[in-house]
Amino acid sequence: MTITPREGRNIALLVDADNASPRDLEPALSILGDLGSVNIRRAYGNWKKPALSGWAKIVHRYAIEPQQQFDITKGKNATDMKITIDAMDLLYSGRVDGFGLMTSDSDFMPVAMRIRQEGLPVYGFGSDKTPEGFRQACTRFIDLSRIADEEEAGGKQTTSVDDEMVKLLGDAWKGSKRDDGGFASLDEVGQRVGNLKSFDARSYGFSRLSEMIESLPNFVTERREGGKIFMKRVR
Repeated sequence: MTITPREGRNIALLVDADNASPRDLEPALSILGDLGSVNIRRAYGNWKKPALSGWAKIVHRYAIEPQQQFDITKGKNATDMKITIDAMDLLYSGRVDGFGLMTSDSDFMPVAMRIRQEGLPVYGFGSDKTPEGFRQACTRFIDLSRIADEEEAGGKQTTSVDDEMVKLLGDAWKGSKRDDGGFASLDEVGQRVGNLKSFDARSYGFSRLSEMIESLPNFVTERREGGKIFMKRVR
């Protein structure tokens, strides 16, 4: 599924700096271009902690608004509460058309679910250690640690697509409207897969879903008039 950018759409990126790496910020901002302009950029944490020094160095470069949260009580995370409150305030302000939540903390699963219930897209950005609950709560989840590793390695590296994903793609194709040749619109297939599982082709090293489909021997694709892509399962 491809989400077409809309001019003037206002997107908010909320960063849990305690659970996100500053090296992943650029890819997150680039990917959020799918949704619109990231005009609201906030990073949350206790900025007195040495662990946040990497974030402190880049907040001005990327026009990020730092949100200070002191560790008032040991074992209690005031940062999570503040992000939740701000996300709900932005949601009900009616000024935001989509969200990016940059964290690997499963505590934000209810936040993502609540935003989606209002019909707004939520992109989750985390690592390969991010709990499945938060991944599935997002409209799309992108494993930024994998993207960063590819960039550091100096080239594009794809990850093998697991059997579960192949089955999901096949089931989505089967449930889609097909022509006499057995081809279904890739847009419809992507939409159906997105309803079943939160994923993004970039987590597998592909820039778009069509590239991932074309890499799999289970499917064939056809580009038709107007650039529309159709797909068919062959095995």
